[in-house]
Amino acid sequence: MTIPNLKTADQAVKLIQSGDTVLIQGGSATPQTLIKAMVARGPELKGVEVVHLHTEGACGYVSPELRESFHTSAFFIGGNIRKSIGDTADYIPIFLSDIPSLFREGYMNLDVVMVNVSPPDKHGFCSLGVSVDIVVAGIETGKTIIAQINPKMPRTFGDGIIHISKFDACVEVDEEIYEMHFVDPSREEETIGKNIAGIIEDGATLQMGIGGIPNAVLRYLTNHKNLGVHTEMFSEGIVNLVEKGIVTGAEKKLNPHKIVSGFAMGTRRLYDFMDDNAEIEMLDIGYVNDTSIIRQNPKVTAINSAIEIDITGQVCADSIGTRMFSGVGGQMDFMRGAALSKGGKPIIAITSTTLKGVSKITPILKAGAGVVTTRAHARYVVTEYGVAELFGKTLKQRAEALRDVAHPDHREALDKAIFERFNRWQLANLKVD
Repeated sequence: MTIPNLKTADQAVKLIQSGDTVLIQGGSATPQTLIKAMVARGPELKGVEVVHLHTEGACGYVSPELRESFHTSAFFIGGNIRKSIGDTADYIPIFLSDIPSLFREGYMNLDVVMVNVSPPDKHGFCSLGVSVDIVVAGIETGKTIIAQINPKMPRTFGDGIIHISKFDACVEVDEEIYEMHFVDPSREEETIGKNIAGIIEDGATLQMGIGGIPNAVLRYLTNHKNLGVHTEMFSEGIVNLVEKGIVTGAEKKLNPHKIVSGFAMGTRRLYDFMDDNAEIEMLDIGYVNDTSIIRQNPKVTAINSAIEIDITGQVCADSIGTRMFSGVGGQMDFMRGAALSKGGKPIIAITSTTLKGVSKITPILKAGAGVVTTRAHARYVVTEYGVAELFGKTLKQRAEALRDVAHPDHREALDKAIFERFNRWQLANLKVD
């Protein structure tokens, strides 16, 4: 069909004015052509606020040379803007499930929304493809919508079906979707994956992200049955389980027989699997990450990561001390949702040490570290040394359970910290003696 409001990228970004707030679709759908055109126009603009979840690829709008033109407020920090936090970028701490309400309830007014969509079908409907998440709410409320019309974007079902008449400017591109290639899990990650797979039950509904540990978990699920998927994001490890008949969604109470997600990241194999696949529903993140929705599925097993955990179970997942590293994201949405699910298991999975050999299980968190998951929410912590079950345990019992899954080289120091913290009467007697 004929594309209405067709413009070049340079013409389209002229719709952006000084002082505007611009939402950019993120993840693998990051609209690179539009971003480059916007950045090129930077010297003509002043005070443009750029907002997004993590994006992939070049992000010239955080360049110090354009600090008068653009400032970025990220809902989640990706590697491409991490060094700019505190300078030309800042971070908005917020649960992923709450972001759509920022737009819909008028806390943040969007002037321009830039997206990367599939070509329209014969009825004029385009698809947001691999990244629906917060963008649906942005399109609903944004004043001006600029779209890349991209044949490389897979057509997905769900909330991301947008009629082309909604777009104020369309730019035809032929742009590869960002691909995330994963290296094989390390030996430690393989062991963690095996440990987690051992506590996942048949019929469980899975939430997991990307990286070595989730990939390792998926490798060890080949003997499971009737698993379901309801997750804020997924990668192509799921594809193997679908093809083998292990992920069926047959026991899910909500969206049965469907893989429910907000965004996806992987290689072209994943995107081809998603294309025109009615088994996959890409939905508004306000629904996907709603605790009241998550809890309705059976045996929700949520697998999330952390930067460090103290001996009482406080989980830091967004910062290294005061230095912001990532964000709150959807960790708490799913940790609580899994805890409330019948038979659910909220899991924090970490290697016991950093690459430099520093223990991730510590007596106290670093000064200024953010507590993303509180000690009351933490139930399972899994390392390569086993599974620590924390629910219903006292502070001292939790500390001992976490010590037992810490790296052996650090257990003596943790023992000393446990003694000093939880055996004060003995210390007092020692001082008297």
